[in-house]
Amino acid sequence: MTNQKYIALVDCDSFFVSCERKLNPELNGLPVSVVSGERGCVIARSREAKSLGVPMGIPLFQAVEKYPECIYIPANHYAYTKISKMVMNILKNYSPNVQIYSIDEAFVDFTGLTKLYKKNYYKLGTDIQQRVWNEVNIPVTIGISTSKTLAKLASDKAKNSKDRVALAGHQTRISLLKRTEIDEVWGIGRRLGLKLRGYGIKTAYDYTQRDDGWIQKRFGKNGLMTKSELLGIMISPISDEAELPKSISDSKSFLDFTSDLKFLRNELSIHIHSCCKRLRKIECKCGTIGVMLKTKDFRTYYEKKELEIPFDFEFDISKTAFEILDKMYDSSSLYRSIGIVFENFNQTSKEQLLLFDDSKKRERNEKLGKSLDKLEQKFGRNIVRTGFVNKEVPFKQGFLTSPQDTE
Repeated sequence: MTNQKYIALVDCDSFFVSCERKLNPELNGLPVSVVSGERGCVIARSREAKSLGVPMGIPLFQAVEKYPECIYIPANHYAYTKISKMVMNILKNYSPNVQIYSIDEAFVDFTGLTKLYKKNYYKLGTDIQQRVWNEVNIPVTIGISTSKTLAKLASDKAKNSKDRVALAGHQTRISLLKRTEIDEVWGIGRRLGLKLRGYGIKTAYDYTQRDDGWIQKRFGKNGLMTKSELLGIMISPISDEAELPKSISDSKSFLDFTSDLKFLRNELSIHIHSCCKRLRKIECKCGTIGVMLKTKDFRTYYEKKELEIPFDFEFDISKTAFEILDKMYDSSSLYRSIGIVFENFNQTSKEQLLLFDDSKKRERNEKLGKSLDKLEQKFGRNIVRTGFVNKEVPFKQGFLTSPQDTE
């Protein structure tokens, strides 16, 4: 067992709420819920809000009516991203191998750190927890074990413990598996959990007792990988190489319901710019875009389209996005929100150039996109907004014209 690896999952507690409390300490101890927009849904809750019974995903207007004592705050994803980076930088100071799993979670390779810091794994976890709190004012829960799946289980169980740090070692692993419902296992979920219960598998421990052949026949390679991870055998190692996201999206609810197509277009262009900026940051281009429209009565419409050429520039993408919007738009409907979704990413460095591509135009657009990013980095978010101009819409100061208006 000398080559045994140890992994920690560091999970920021109620991250969006914790960020809001960092920005406004007066919220500490109060029931707080973060919502997706002024007319959106609850996407994060404090412990106090959970105690009141505020459910996840409830529309804001219903939440305010049923739980008026709770404080509701629109999400500020820009601030959350900056705070997340501060937390992740601390983790990278402890270990050279950190895999950022999401905005509020990261796997940290603890292997060998006990000798380096002369502390056991549990003390190392509490030290990281205390440093993140002292420097960033964000509470974290830490689970430590020999595989990602066990580390996540340990983290989930630690949320209800006093010090919020748990170690699932060889002696405690079986006890942890017996206390874990099968649908609580990472990657299984409710639907597969119901199927497993039909086979008499109620806990994670029950699952590990099934024969490999039985599992492979019904759940394939992934099913065997889950069993191995639950047994403490690392199948999915930590990788600090950045993984391409499956999608990038941006949306926001309006202050007032609207059926104004011009307004919808301008709002959509703002979301396109936000996603393009994130694309350029990870040096990727998207091959598929989708437009989301939500009506006053919460009906959601979504259509997507593949791009002939992958893009990361606002004007290139907005042309197709506006075509999708025009197709979806119904002048008799009132809309409460609009959004954009990017999918199917290609790394810019591996991009294959087309024989008849307009290289000058593409090079110009890439320079303009980077210039927009530099302006925002220097002067603040949304200092420049991309928009559109046509014969029916007058030019507004602060908006850029579209390619067809500048050429």
